[in-house]
Amino acid sequence: MTKPKNNVKFQHREARRASRPASDEKDGSPETSPTENGQLHKPEPDQPPPQSDYEKKKATFITRTIWTFVMIAFFFGSMFAGHIYIIMIVTAVQIISFKEVIAISNVPSRARKLRFTKTLNWYFLGTTMYFLYGESVIYYFKHIILVDRVLLPFATHHRFISFMLYVMGFVFFVTSLEKGHYKFQFTQFAWTHMALYLIVVQAHFIMNNIFEGMIWFFLPVSLVITNDIFAYICGITFGRTQLIKLSPKKTVEGFLGAWVFTILFGIGLTNVLMRYKYFICPVNDLGANVFTGLQCDVNPVFLPHTYPLPFIPPNWTHLPTTITVAPMQFHILVFATFASLIAPFGGFFASGLKRTFNVKDFGDSIPGHGGMTDRMDCQFIMGFFAFMYYQSFIAVYKASVGSVIETAITGLTPEQQMDVVKGLAKHLVNQGVASPKVLEYLGEQLRLQ
Repeated sequence: MTKPKNNVKFQHREARRASRPASDEKDGSPETSPTENGQLHKPEPDQPPPQSDYEKKKATFITRTIWTFVMIAFFFGSMFAGHIYIIMIVTAVQIISFKEVIAISNVPSRARKLRFTKTLNWYFLGTTMYFLYGESVIYYFKHIILVDRVLLPFATHHRFISFMLYVMGFVFFVTSLEKGHYKFQFTQFAWTHMALYLIVVQAHFIMNNIFEGMIWFFLPVSLVITNDIFAYICGITFGRTQLIKLSPKKTVEGFLGAWVFTILFGIGLTNVLMRYKYFICPVNDLGANVFTGLQCDVNPVFLPHTYPLPFIPPNWTHLPTTITVAPMQFHILVFATFASLIAPFGGFFASGLKRTFNVKDFGDSIPGHGGMTDRMDCQFIMGFFAFMYYQSFIAVYKASVGSVIETAITGLTPEQQMDVVKGLAKHLVNQGVASPKVLEYLGEQLRLQ
């Protein structure tokens, strides 16, 4: 009986290896070992041992800390550089957040088959942003938009243009429906509109807060961040009672403790911000920054006011019977309370949404922090509240140059508009502000062609 050829080859190789000098085995080449079929097998290179849980947490903590300081530096740098840079940040945040929310409900295999699914999502986003941004620009910069020949038609018919853009997207969606994919397509359509409402619409009001004054943007943002920090500190210090099942780590003690500290922080921060017109003045110059500052008639809410105490202390106590404080210090109590007791439910809502789709984070846009939506879930509802509260209880409504010009352009004929110009010129001449020659010049030049 003959031996297999493989065994013969194996014996020959063993004999050659035994006769090889020992120095040849240490020449730096990787060692080899024969396999059962006689072929040489190179062992895999040494792999680093897997990280322990402690090392993983340490690496995550370092990454999270570094990016936290990066975001803080970038935020404050943009805020002090000017309002336009903060507007750019808010725009970027809402686009990224919209992308993350849309992505968690998307089914890649179906989205690839339906070519226009993603296209329609971004089209509706662009249409919504065009409408909302246009509303803000027209409202706050009427005196610039309405006197420009090119921009005037877009401003006058802005809402109709926005509506027709949306209708075009709606028609395109209906015509793109394919048999066998109806449920998926309508789910995406509904999901897109929910994301537009929860993110883009609320971000629009945050944008308006910036135009009304930097304090109405910075203060709500700071209160939410402060509340989140103190909720964590109070929770790990003396938290015992679970607050809500959606977030098992949240405690009642941390929830209420953070409320107290947020109020104290809000009072102190408001006292500082009220001293600078850059924060309390509405935006009348997009080129302004913290160094150039802004000028305006200060809202009475920031001016000290004397209030009688609800009770008169006895004379022997020598306690004052009145208190002098800016009304804003009372309003900040409401802001801090909402940031502490209501805004966190935006985070709980986001937690429930993530559990629905079985995802840990909305994305990985920010290293160590997860997605942008994970950081902004409470900010959107807080910014929305700040705008509504400001418009209801704090804003001072009076005629502006933009509103007067808008009324004249949209409600008066050209002849009436010229009469208004002449009437204003005559008033200014009578007040000694303008030269009488202005009336002569206007009388010669203001004639219908």
